[in-house]
Amino acid sequence: MKIKVVGISILFSVLMISCNGASEEIIINTPTIQCGMCQKIIEVGLAKVDGISNPRVDLKTKKTVLFYNPEKTNVKLIEKAVSDLGYQANDLKANSTSYADLPDCCKIGGMDKL
Repeated sequence: MKIKVVGISILFSVLMISCNGASEEIIINTPTIQCGMCQKIIEVGLAKVDGISNPRVDLKTKKTVLFYNPEKTNVKLIEKAVSDLGYQANDLKANSTSYADLPDCCKIGGMDKL
């Protein structure tokens, strides 16, 4: 039992040392999201961006919460990444070409047509 406790303590210590404390949490207002497909597009798309981790979209509040490493990216680049996916990010409007390529359910008012 003592060996297990020591082993777990060592593992925890290694994990804590290897985690870079440079990660910051940010909330991005994503007011144009409409449905679960929007949620998936944003979460999967942002997860591919270097320096971003654990993106989570809340459909009810229309906010996207994520962690980012300021040594690899910044708020403006994150907003641009969301815009390039076809969605508004804070005050940055959606990229019109990307928006046009979204499924109908993801377009403003699209869920009303279903």
